[in-house]
Amino acid sequence: MLDPNLEQIQLTKDEYERYSRHLILPEVSLEGQKRLKAAKVLCVGTGGLGSPLLLYLAAAGIGTLGIVDFDVVDRSNLQRQVIHGTSWVGKPKIESAKDRIHEINPACEVNLYETRLSSENALEIIEPYDIVVDGTDNFPTRYLVNDACVLLNKPNVYGSIFRFEGQATVFNYEDGPNYRDLYPEPPPPGMVPSCAEGGVLGILPGIIGVIQATETVKIILGRGQTLSGRLLLYNALDMTFRELKLRPNPERPKIEKLIDYEQFCGIPQAKAEEEKRKMSMPEMTVSELKALMDSGADDFMLLDVRNPNEYEIAKIDGSVFVPLSEIERGEGVEKVKEKLNGRRLIAHCKLGGRSARALSILKEAGIEGTNLKGGIDAWSKEIDPSVPVY
Repeated sequence: MLDPNLEQIQLTKDEYERYSRHLILPEVSLEGQKRLKAAKVLCVGTGGLGSPLLLYLAAAGIGTLGIVDFDVVDRSNLQRQVIHGTSWVGKPKIESAKDRIHEINPACEVNLYETRLSSENALEIIEPYDIVVDGTDNFPTRYLVNDACVLLNKPNVYGSIFRFEGQATVFNYEDGPNYRDLYPEPPPPGMVPSCAEGGVLGILPGIIGVIQATETVKIILGRGQTLSGRLLLYNALDMTFRELKLRPNPERPKIEKLIDYEQFCGIPQAKAEEEKRKMSMPEMTVSELKALMDSGADDFMLLDVRNPNEYEIAKIDGSVFVPLSEIERGEGVEKVKEKLNGRRLIAHCKLGGRSARALSILKEAGIEGTNLKGGIDAWSKEIDPSVPVY
Protein backbone atom coordinates (compact mmCIF):
# COMPACT_ATOMS: atom_id res chain seq x y z
CA MET A 1 0.00 0.00 0.00
CA LEU A 2 1.37 3.42 -0.98
CA ASP A 3 -0.07 5.22 2.07
CA PRO A 4 1.26 3.20 5.03
CA ASN A 5 0.84 3.91 8.73
CA LEU A 6 4.18 5.65 9.22
CA GLU A 7 3.89 5.71 13.02
CA GLN A 8 4.57 1.97 12.98
CA ILE A 9 7.72 2.36 10.86
CA GLN A 10 10.93 3.09 12.74
CA LEU A 11 14.48 3.51 11.49
CA THR A 12 17.40 1.89 13.28
CA LYS A 13 20.56 3.75 14.22
CA ASP A 14 22.30 2.07 11.28
CA GLU A 15 19.55 3.23 8.93
CA TYR A 16 19.80 6.86 10.08
CA GLU A 17 23.48 6.73 9.14
CA ARG A 18 22.94 4.72 5.96
CA TYR A 19 20.25 7.05 4.58
CA SER A 20 21.65 10.33 5.88
CA ARG A 21 21.88 11.88 2.39
CA HIS A 22 18.20 11.10 1.87
CA LEU A 23 17.12 12.37 5.28
CA ILE A 24 18.56 15.84 4.68
CA LEU A 25 16.65 16.19 1.41
CA PRO A 26 13.40 18.07 2.15
CA GLU A 27 11.70 16.09 -0.65
CA VAL A 28 12.56 12.82 1.11
CA SER A 29 13.15 13.55 4.81
CA LEU A 30 12.37 11.07 7.59
CA GLU A 31 8.80 10.59 6.38
CA GLY A 32 9.92 9.71 2.87
CA GLN A 33 12.53 7.24 4.11
CA LYS A 34 9.87 5.55 6.20
CA ARG A 35 7.71 5.30 3.09
CA LEU A 36 10.57 3.62 1.25
CA LYS A 37 11.07 1.19 4.12
CA ALA A 38 7.36 0.33 4.18
CA ALA A 39 7.16 -0.17 0.40
CA LYS A 40 6.92 -3.52 -1.35
CA VAL A 41 8.18 -3.62 -4.94
CA LEU A 42 8.06 -6.60 -7.31
CA CYS A 43 10.63 -6.82 -10.10
CA VAL A 44 9.81 -9.18 -12.96
CA GLY A 45 13.15 -10.29 -14.40
CA THR A 46 16.74 -9.99 -13.17
CA GLY A 47 18.36 -9.39 -16.55
CA GLY A 48 19.66 -6.20 -18.10
CA LEU A 49 16.94 -3.95 -16.67
CA GLY A 50 16.33 -5.83 -13.45
CA SER A 51 19.99 -5.72 -12.46
CA PRO A 52 20.49 -1.94 -12.05
CA LEU A 53 16.99 -1.22 -10.79
CA LEU A 54 17.25 -3.87 -8.06
CA LEU A 55 20.66 -2.57 -6.98
CA TYR A 56 19.42 1.00 -6.65
CA LEU A 57 16.08 0.13 -5.07
CA ALA A 58 17.89 -1.93 -2.44
CA ALA A 59 20.38 0.88 -1.82
CA ALA A 60 17.54 3.42 -1.58
CA GLY A 61 16.00 1.51 1.30
CA ILE A 62 13.01 -0.28 -0.20
CA GLY A 63 11.84 -2.53 2.64
CA THR A 64 10.68 -5.51 0.58
CA LEU A 65 11.77 -6.57 -2.88
CA GLY A 66 10.14 -9.45 -4.75
CA ILE A 67 11.99 -11.04 -7.67
CA VAL A 68 10.46 -13.24 -10.37
CA ASP A 69 12.87 -15.17 -12.60
CA PHE A 70 13.48 -18.80 -13.58
CA ASP A 71 16.74 -18.44 -15.52
CA VAL A 72 20.35 -19.17 -14.60
CA VAL A 73 23.33 -16.86 -15.02
CA ASP A 74 25.05 -17.28 -18.38
CA ARG A 75 28.47 -15.88 -19.25
CA SER A 76 26.90 -13.81 -22.02
CA ASN A 77 24.76 -12.05 -19.36
CA LEU A 78 27.76 -10.49 -17.62
CA GLN A 79 28.26 -7.79 -20.28
CA ARG A 80 25.15 -5.95 -19.05
CA GLN A 81 23.52 -7.78 -16.09
CA VAL A 82 25.65 -6.14 -13.43
CA ILE A 83 23.93 -7.68 -10.42
CA HIS A 84 25.48 -11.06 -11.33
CA GLY A 85 29.14 -12.09 -11.15
CA THR A 86 31.39 -14.69 -12.75
CA SER A 87 31.19 -16.99 -9.72
CA TRP A 88 27.41 -17.26 -10.24
CA VAL A 89 27.55 -18.58 -13.82
CA GLY A 90 25.25 -21.62 -14.10
CA LYS A 91 23.38 -20.79 -10.89
CA PRO A 92 19.89 -19.28 -10.45
CA LYS A 93 19.66 -15.57 -11.17
CA ILE A 94 17.29 -14.91 -8.29
CA GLU A 95 19.78 -16.38 -5.80
CA SER A 96 22.59 -14.33 -7.31
CA ALA A 97 20.44 -11.19 -7.11
CA LYS A 98 19.47 -11.85 -3.49
CA ASP A 99 23.10 -12.37 -2.52
CA ARG A 100 24.14 -9.06 -4.10
CA ILE A 101 21.16 -7.15 -2.67
CA HIS A 102 22.06 -8.28 0.85
CA GLU A 103 25.65 -7.16 0.28
CA ILE A 104 24.27 -3.70 -0.46
CA ASN A 105 21.52 -3.65 2.16
CA PRO A 106 21.21 -6.54 4.66
CA ALA A 107 17.95 -5.09 6.02
CA CYS A 108 16.12 -5.46 2.70
CA GLU A 109 13.64 -8.35 2.76
CA VAL A 110 13.90 -10.32 -0.49
CA ASN A 111 11.14 -12.66 -1.66
CA LEU A 112 12.07 -15.06 -4.44
CA TYR A 113 9.75 -16.56 -7.06
CA GLU A 114 11.78 -19.01 -9.14
CA THR A 115 9.08 -19.53 -11.72
CA ARG A 116 7.83 -18.27 -15.06
CA LEU A 117 5.13 -15.63 -14.53
CA SER A 118 1.91 -16.98 -16.05
CA SER A 119 -1.83 -16.40 -16.17
CA GLU A 120 -2.17 -18.99 -13.41
CA ASN A 121 0.19 -17.37 -10.88
CA ALA A 122 0.50 -13.68 -11.82
CA LEU A 123 -2.35 -12.29 -9.70
CA GLU A 124 -1.27 -14.25 -6.63
CA ILE A 125 2.38 -13.16 -6.95
CA ILE A 126 1.68 -9.49 -7.74
CA GLU A 127 -1.17 -8.88 -5.26
CA PRO A 128 0.96 -8.29 -2.08
CA TYR A 129 3.12 -5.62 -3.75
CA ASP A 130 2.60 -1.87 -4.10
CA ILE A 131 4.41 -1.41 -7.41
CA VAL A 132 5.51 -3.74 -10.21
CA VAL A 133 8.63 -2.99 -12.24
CA ASP A 134 8.71 -4.72 -15.62
CA GLY A 135 12.22 -5.85 -16.53
CA THR A 136 11.14 -8.45 -19.09
CA ASP A 137 12.21 -8.84 -22.71
CA ASN A 138 9.24 -10.54 -24.40
CA PHE A 139 5.76 -9.47 -25.45
CA PRO A 140 3.66 -12.20 -23.77
CA THR A 141 5.05 -11.34 -20.34
CA ARG A 142 4.70 -7.60 -20.91
CA TYR A 143 1.01 -7.97 -21.74
CA LEU A 144 0.56 -10.32 -18.79
CA VAL A 145 2.23 -7.90 -16.34
CA ASN A 146 0.17 -5.03 -17.72
CA ASP A 147 -3.17 -6.82 -17.49
CA ALA A 148 -2.48 -8.15 -13.99
CA CYS A 149 -1.53 -4.64 -12.83
CA VAL A 150 -4.74 -3.23 -14.32
CA LEU A 151 -6.88 -5.88 -12.61
CA LEU A 152 -5.13 -5.32 -9.27
CA ASN A 153 -4.80 -1.54 -9.70
CA LYS A 154 -0.99 -1.54 -9.33
CA PRO A 155 1.42 0.93 -10.99
CA ASN A 156 3.54 -0.72 -13.69
CA VAL A 157 6.97 0.86 -14.22
CA TYR A 158 7.95 -0.13 -17.75
CA GLY A 159 11.24 -0.21 -19.64
CA SER A 160 12.58 -1.86 -22.78
CA ILE A 161 15.92 -1.93 -24.61
CA PHE A 162 17.29 -2.94 -28.01
CA ARG A 163 20.69 -2.33 -29.57
CA PHE A 164 21.38 1.36 -28.73
CA GLU A 165 17.83 2.49 -27.93
CA GLY A 166 15.62 2.29 -24.88
CA GLN A 167 12.27 3.52 -23.65
CA ALA A 168 10.58 3.97 -20.30
CA THR A 169 7.24 5.06 -18.89
CA VAL A 170 4.81 4.42 -16.04
CA PHE A 171 1.60 2.56 -16.83
CA ASN A 172 -1.67 2.29 -14.90
CA TYR A 173 -0.94 5.15 -12.49
CA GLU A 174 -3.32 7.94 -11.50
CA ASP A 175 -5.77 7.18 -14.32
CA GLY A 176 -2.96 7.20 -16.86
CA PRO A 177 -2.57 4.90 -19.88
CA ASN A 178 -1.52 1.27 -19.76
CA TYR A 179 0.61 -0.87 -22.06
CA ARG A 180 -2.31 -1.64 -24.37
CA ASP A 181 -2.71 2.08 -25.10
CA LEU A 182 0.85 2.05 -26.48
CA TYR A 183 0.65 -1.36 -28.15
CA PRO A 184 -2.97 -2.46 -28.68
CA GLU A 185 -1.78 -5.59 -30.46
CA PRO A 186 1.54 -7.45 -30.41
CA PRO A 187 3.74 -7.49 -33.51
CA PRO A 188 3.88 -10.70 -35.54
CA PRO A 189 6.24 -13.31 -34.00
CA GLY A 190 9.79 -12.82 -35.22
CA MET A 191 9.16 -9.27 -36.44
CA VAL A 192 11.11 -7.76 -33.52
CA PRO A 193 14.49 -9.46 -32.98
CA SER A 194 15.56 -10.34 -29.45
CA CYS A 195 18.70 -8.91 -27.88
CA ALA A 196 20.34 -12.30 -28.48
CA GLU A 197 19.75 -11.85 -32.21
CA GLY A 198 20.16 -8.09 -32.59
CA GLY A 199 22.53 -7.28 -29.74
CA VAL A 200 22.41 -4.58 -27.07
CA LEU A 201 24.94 -2.06 -25.80
CA GLY A 202 25.80 -3.29 -22.31
CA ILE A 203 25.55 0.19 -20.76
CA LEU A 204 22.06 0.86 -22.17
CA PRO A 205 20.03 -1.16 -19.62
CA GLY A 206 21.88 0.69 -16.86
CA ILE A 207 20.40 3.97 -18.11
CA ILE A 208 16.86 2.65 -18.55
CA GLY A 209 16.91 0.52 -15.40
CA VAL A 210 17.99 3.48 -13.28
CA ILE A 211 15.19 5.57 -14.83
CA GLN A 212 12.75 2.82 -13.81
CA ALA A 213 14.18 2.82 -10.28
CA THR A 214 13.86 6.62 -10.14
CA GLU A 215 10.20 6.48 -11.18
CA THR A 216 9.53 3.79 -8.57
CA VAL A 217 11.04 5.88 -5.79
CA LYS A 218 9.10 8.98 -6.91
CA ILE A 219 5.82 7.07 -6.84
CA ILE A 220 6.53 5.84 -3.31
CA LEU A 221 7.52 9.32 -2.12
CA GLY A 222 4.64 11.00 -3.94
CA ARG A 223 7.08 13.58 -5.26
CA GLY A 224 7.81 15.07 -8.68
CA GLN A 225 6.22 14.39 -12.04
CA THR A 226 6.26 10.76 -13.12
CA LEU A 227 6.46 9.44 -16.68
CA SER A 228 2.77 8.49 -16.59
CA GLY A 229 1.33 9.73 -19.89
CA ARG A 230 4.83 10.25 -21.30
CA LEU A 231 6.97 7.75 -23.20
CA LEU A 232 10.65 8.58 -22.79
CA LEU A 233 12.82 7.53 -25.75
CA TYR A 234 16.60 7.35 -25.38
CA ASN A 235 19.20 6.96 -28.14
CA ALA A 236 22.65 6.16 -26.76
CA LEU A 237 24.49 6.71 -30.04
CA ASP A 238 23.15 10.24 -30.44
CA MET A 239 22.86 10.80 -26.66
CA THR A 240 19.36 12.20 -27.11
CA PHE A 241 16.14 11.96 -25.14
CA ARG A 242 12.71 12.48 -26.70
CA GLU A 243 9.20 12.32 -25.28
CA LEU A 244 5.95 11.15 -26.78
CA LYS A 245 2.60 11.84 -25.16
CA LEU A 246 0.48 8.83 -24.22
CA ARG A 247 -3.22 8.99 -23.51
CA PRO A 248 -5.74 6.33 -22.52
CA ASN A 249 -7.74 5.09 -25.51
CA PRO A 250 -11.44 5.46 -24.68
CA GLU A 251 -12.24 2.65 -27.13
CA ARG A 252 -9.75 0.23 -25.63
CA PRO A 253 -11.40 -3.09 -24.70
CA LYS A 254 -11.84 -3.51 -20.95
CA ILE A 255 -9.43 -5.93 -19.30
CA GLU A 256 -11.59 -8.35 -17.32
CA LYS A 257 -9.35 -11.39 -16.91
CA LEU A 258 -5.95 -12.80 -17.74
CA ILE A 259 -5.73 -14.70 -21.02
CA ASP A 260 -3.35 -17.09 -22.80
CA TYR A 261 -0.68 -14.56 -23.74
CA GLU A 262 1.42 -16.96 -25.80
CA GLN A 263 -1.68 -17.55 -27.92
CA PHE A 264 -2.49 -13.82 -28.00
CA CYS A 265 0.99 -13.06 -29.36
CA GLY A 266 0.72 -15.83 -31.97
CA ILE A 267 3.66 -17.80 -30.61
CA PRO A 268 2.13 -21.32 -30.76
CA GLN A 269 1.17 -20.76 -34.40
CA ALA A 270 4.62 -19.41 -35.21
CA LYS A 271 6.27 -22.39 -33.49
CA ALA A 272 4.01 -24.79 -35.37
CA GLU A 273 4.87 -23.13 -38.67
CA GLU A 274 8.56 -23.25 -37.78
CA GLU A 275 8.33 -26.95 -36.93
CA LYS A 276 6.43 -27.62 -40.15
CA ARG A 277 9.11 -25.82 -42.12
CA LYS A 278 11.85 -27.76 -40.36
CA MET A 279 10.09 -31.08 -40.97
CA SER A 280 9.89 -30.33 -44.69
CA MET A 281 13.53 -29.27 -44.79
CA PRO A 282 16.48 -31.68 -44.69
CA GLU A 283 18.77 -31.26 -41.69
CA MET A 284 22.35 -32.26 -41.02
CA THR A 285 24.14 -32.50 -37.67
CA VAL A 286 27.53 -30.93 -37.12
CA SER A 287 29.02 -34.42 -36.74
CA GLU A 288 27.70 -35.34 -40.18
CA LEU A 289 29.13 -32.13 -41.63
CA LYS A 290 32.52 -32.86 -40.05
CA ALA A 291 32.51 -36.37 -41.52
CA LEU A 292 31.63 -34.95 -44.94
CA MET A 293 34.46 -32.42 -44.75
CA ASP A 294 36.96 -35.06 -43.55
CA SER A 295 36.01 -37.31 -46.47
CA GLY A 296 37.48 -34.76 -48.87
CA ALA A 297 34.19 -34.27 -50.73
CA ASP A 298 34.05 -31.11 -52.81
CA ASP A 299 30.53 -31.41 -54.19
CA PHE A 300 28.92 -29.17 -51.56
CA MET A 301 28.95 -25.51 -50.50
CA LEU A 302 28.59 -24.41 -46.87
CA LEU A 303 26.62 -21.16 -46.81
CA ASP A 304 26.88 -18.79 -43.83
CA VAL A 305 23.88 -16.40 -43.64
CA ARG A 306 24.71 -14.52 -40.42
CA ASN A 307 25.40 -10.79 -40.16
CA PRO A 308 28.81 -9.44 -41.26
CA ASN A 309 29.92 -8.63 -37.70
CA GLU A 310 29.05 -12.18 -36.60
CA TYR A 311 31.11 -13.58 -39.47
CA GLU A 312 34.10 -11.58 -38.18
CA ILE A 313 33.71 -13.10 -34.71
CA ALA A 314 33.68 -16.75 -35.75
CA LYS A 315 33.46 -18.81 -38.92
CA ILE A 316 33.67 -22.39 -40.11
CA ASP A 317 36.62 -22.86 -42.47
CA GLY A 318 35.58 -23.06 -46.10
CA SER A 319 32.18 -21.42 -45.63
CA VAL A 320 30.79 -18.96 -48.17
CA PHE A 321 29.25 -15.80 -46.72
CA VAL A 322 25.98 -14.34 -48.03
CA PRO A 323 23.93 -12.63 -45.28
CA LEU A 324 20.25 -13.36 -44.84
CA SER A 325 19.44 -9.67 -45.37
CA GLU A 326 20.76 -9.89 -48.94
CA ILE A 327 18.87 -13.13 -49.58
CA GLU A 328 15.65 -11.51 -48.33
CA ARG A 329 16.19 -8.57 -50.69
CA GLY A 330 16.71 -10.92 -53.62
CA GLU A 331 20.23 -9.94 -54.61
CA GLY A 332 21.67 -12.66 -52.39
CA VAL A 333 19.68 -15.34 -54.22
CA GLU A 334 21.59 -14.64 -57.40
CA LYS A 335 24.87 -14.63 -55.46
CA VAL A 336 24.11 -18.06 -54.04
CA LYS A 337 23.19 -19.42 -57.49
CA GLU A 338 26.45 -18.14 -58.92
CA LYS A 339 28.66 -19.46 -56.11
CA LEU A 340 26.81 -22.77 -55.82
CA ASN A 341 27.54 -23.71 -59.42
CA GLY A 342 25.57 -26.97 -59.28
CA ARG A 343 26.95 -28.17 -55.95
CA ARG A 344 24.93 -29.38 -52.97
CA LEU A 345 23.90 -26.57 -50.59
CA ILE A 346 24.30 -26.70 -46.79
CA ALA A 347 23.35 -23.53 -44.87
CA HIS A 348 24.02 -22.40 -41.33
CA CYS A 349 23.65 -19.41 -39.01
CA LYS A 350 24.21 -19.14 -35.26
CA LEU A 351 21.55 -21.59 -34.07
CA GLY A 352 19.64 -22.70 -37.18
CA GLY A 353 16.66 -20.33 -37.36
CA ARG A 354 17.94 -17.78 -39.84
CA SER A 355 19.48 -20.41 -42.11
CA ALA A 356 16.08 -22.17 -42.20
CA ARG A 357 14.53 -18.87 -43.25
CA ALA A 358 17.19 -18.42 -45.95
CA LEU A 359 16.64 -21.94 -47.28
CA SER A 360 12.89 -21.31 -47.49
CA ILE A 361 13.50 -18.25 -49.66
CA LEU A 362 16.06 -20.09 -51.80
CA LYS A 363 13.67 -23.01 -52.22
CA GLU A 364 11.10 -20.65 -53.75
CA ALA A 365 13.81 -19.67 -56.25
CA GLY A 366 14.39 -23.32 -57.13
CA ILE A 367 17.45 -23.93 -54.92
CA GLU A 368 17.14 -26.88 -52.55
CA GLY A 369 19.36 -27.12 -49.50
CA THR A 370 20.08 -28.71 -46.13
CA ASN A 371 20.05 -26.87 -42.80
CA LEU A 372 22.88 -27.34 -40.29
CA LYS A 373 21.19 -28.24 -37.00
CA GLY A 374 22.36 -26.04 -34.12
CA GLY A 375 24.43 -23.82 -36.42
CA ILE A 376 27.91 -22.58 -35.64
CA ASP A 377 27.07 -22.69 -31.93
CA ALA A 378 26.80 -26.50 -32.09
CA TRP A 379 29.93 -26.65 -34.27
CA SER A 380 31.92 -24.80 -31.61
CA LYS A 381 30.60 -26.87 -28.70
CA GLU A 382 30.75 -30.31 -30.35
CA ILE A 383 33.43 -30.14 -33.06
CA ASP A 384 35.86 -27.22 -32.81
CA PRO A 385 36.19 -25.46 -29.41
CA SER A 386 38.63 -22.95 -30.97
CA VAL A 387 35.66 -21.32 -32.71
CA PRO A 388 34.38 -18.64 -30.26
CA VAL A 389 30.89 -18.95 -28.78
CA TYR A 390 29.14 -15.59 -28.69
